[in-house]
Amino acid sequence: MQYSGEMFAGARIILAEDSNVFTSMISARLKELFDINVEVCRNFEDLQLAYDKSSDPITLAISNINLPGAEKGEALEYLVDLSIPTIVFTGTFHEGLRDELMAKDIVDYILKDNVFAVDLLAESICRFLTNKRHHVLIVDDSATARALLSSRLKRYNFRVSVAESGAKALEILKANRDIGLMVTDYNMPDIDGFELTRRIRASIGSHELRIIGVSSSSNRLLSARFLKAGGNDFMLRPFIDEEFYCRVNQNLDTLLQIKTMKRERAVA
Repeated sequence: MQYSGEMFAGARIILAEDSNVFTSMISARLKELFDINVEVCRNFEDLQLAYDKSSDPITLAISNINLPGAEKGEALEYLVDLSIPTIVFTGTFHEGLRDELMAKDIVDYILKDNVFAVDLLAESICRFLTNKRHHVLIVDDSATARALLSSRLKRYNFRVSVAESGAKALEILKANRDIGLMVTDYNMPDIDGFELTRRIRASIGSHELRIIGVSSSSNRLLSARFLKAGGNDFMLRPFIDEEFYCRVNQNLDTLLQIKTMKRERAVA
């Protein structure tokens, strides 16, 4: 993949890693792909100085769990406490650690367990930096559910709008034609997810708006009914963050591919 450096102009990336091999590989790869110069911090003191030395906000941090001077994970806690979006790049992983990391609201975690680890890291960085171009609408009558999904999407740098009803969702869509993805609950009092999807599909096709349905119901037939109503994907609650993020990415990738194909056909 190759991107114009203009897409990432102004991005300030901090790399908290003490391995010379990985700092060299990551720095070279990000420079090659995105024309980004990362600031390398090889110990906890370097990380603190990087934050203190400049008033420019840190766009994204890439951090090992343990650094010299912070062997018990203090570096990650430091970044989280400062509300700096962080991707964890680690060679240590188990299910308990995964739960701890996700509870800290990190952006992502990448394992140093194969030769493609740096490319996976670069892909995760690219997604975070480009997610702000995507506008996502969340539709749910539950304030708690709206807040949870909104916080998840904002953590990944998406622009988010919320609607407490199907009727409000239709109003927001009419006023914001840049919305490319809608995540809607099935069970709502005014217009349920099926009917909302059918009404939207009367004027907005899948090539303009992707729709993911969600439900806490145990009825496995809901997914088939939703897809037949014009939805693109369906998830049963509770779902884990990684699955949700992957489904969102897959639908937005499909949308971008469709738009690219349409542009290429228009030029040909």
